Amino acid sequence: MNDRIEADDAEPCEPTPAGPLFVPVRPGPGTCATRLFRTALGGRTAVAFTSERLLVDVLGPQQPWIRLAEPALRALTGPVGVTELTVDPHPAAATAGRRG
Repeated sequence: MNDRIEADDAEPCEPTPAGPLFVPVRPGPGTCATRLFRTALGGRTAVAFTSERLLVDVLGPQQPWIRLAEPALRALTGPVGVTELTVDPHPAAATAGRRG
């Protein structure tokens, strides 16, 4: 009996969200585009949420969204130079007063 743990059974270094994400979009004529945001340091990032409720809490009930898996979102934003993905961000006003 072999009780060794194989290296390829290890967990991934960066966990990815399971299942489709709620991704904010900008509607256009006959299509929509993924909304891109800025990080606190000014970099561009795609944003996604793990639930519709979280998206509404941060961006409001009028924000249009689509469901995309993480690989699909990265495939859409990568060609425009956006490689960062922020999942379930907190609103800036809610985090501005917090000190760690």
